Amino acid sequence: MDVERLERVLDRAFDEPQPESTMGRSLACVVVQGGRVIAERYAPGLDEGSSLISWSMAKSITHAAVGLLVADGRLTLDAPAPVAEWADDAERSAITLDQLLRMTPGLEFNEDYVGEGATSHCLEMLFGSGRRDMAGYAASQPLVAAPGTHFNYSSGTSNIVSRIVADEVGAGLAYQRWLCDNLFSRIGMRTADARFDQVGTFIGSSYVWATARDFAKFGLLYLRDGVWNGERLLPEGWVDHARTPVGRDPDDRTLYGAHWWIPDGHRGIFAAQGYEGQRILVLPDADAVIVRLGKTEARLAPNLIGWQDELLSCFAAA
Repeated sequence: MDVERLERVLDRAFDEPQPESTMGRSLACVVVQGGRVIAERYAPGLDEGSSLISWSMAKSITHAAVGLLVADGRLTLDAPAPVAEWADDAERSAITLDQLLRMTPGLEFNEDYVGEGATSHCLEMLFGSGRRDMAGYAASQPLVAAPGTHFNYSSGTSNIVSRIVADEVGAGLAYQRWLCDNLFSRIGMRTADARFDQVGTFIGSSYVWATARDFAKFGLLYLRDGVWNGERLLPEGWVDHARTPVGRDPDDRTLYGAHWWIPDGHRGIFAAQGYEGQRILVLPDADAVIVRLGKTEARLAPNLIGWQDELLSCFAAA
């Protein structure tokens, strides 16, 4: 890889002050190759011990939580999703866990983050009437398409999935301990702090705080096909499940797998992505993971993508 160019690209992202024409404010960036940190940058006042929010990168962590239960034989992808609100509903009770993970359950949900125009189900769930029981709010939405036929990216869907996990491992403190014991501690994510709603469901759509290095460890788990230090944590084929595209974002045309994104134009790369430009990029061919955390307004997203493409071009295999 072109190390000198990589350093220049990282430097440019952390120039202060950031002009309006750039990608907003970068807070942290870590580049791991061959299992080692080869470059990192932090904004003034932050360092490798600073915990930052995941936003929707948490969805990919939710995918891992489901994988742990699939490995134990406690959940089945193709079975109807065990959701209490759908027990007496012939149409919604047919929705499978796999369709939830692939964002194709057919439920109504508007993922708008600014609340302009139509009701934002996302904002109402996170901050309004649905905040006490987020999965319950999302599960109560009507069916607007046949399950499996329509892709609709939805934070509500992720919280339904998270409550399915809670029903297996216990809600609240039990869920928190289970996540720590079975995922975070096993891969050394010592700073990982998952947040829960009032009924004890991990807000698997949006809320994990951790350092950039710890988010990189999560990416490394997927880079290593779900194996950590020679021990298989995620079932064989689970990473392929995450990165096999089935949907496409209607706005930027980015491909979607199962709670993971597949950036256009980069062979084999897949990513956990979140609001304001949070990224965990997994580069299998380059044996690398890149984490970028920051604050990028939606209008500056094309600039972030351009910078990301330049960063990826530093790796010959990308």
